[in-house]
Amino acid sequence: MTDPDFGRSSDDPRWQQVLAQSVHYVLAPLILFSSGFFTANFLISGQYTWPRTSRAAALTLTVLVLCYEFVYKEHRTRTGSHEQARAVVLYACVIPYIMGAMIMVALWKL
Repeated sequence: MTDPDFGRSSDDPRWQQVLAQSVHYVLAPLILFSSGFFTANFLISGQYTWPRTSRAAALTLTVLVLCYEFVYKEHRTRTGSHEQARAVVLYACVIPYIMGAMIMVALWKL
């Protein structure tokens, strides 16, 4: 017997929608939360060596690319609305980043 889903093309719109939703609501917030945490750790620690500074800069650039390419641009293409795309970036990127940074600051003060 053959599986009807065997060999399904990755161009299937349902698969693309599931992937986009998982990036928006799972992957991006987790990455941004940890990025905010580690960036705040770098800033608070005061140890501004070249390796740590380059890691923080690379992390920041990676986060900006993730937010723009995989969240904002993809959502804007799918919906056609700049306002909705900005709202998704706020909820999927900015808020988790700030939460991660705030948790690092709270832990630092303990």
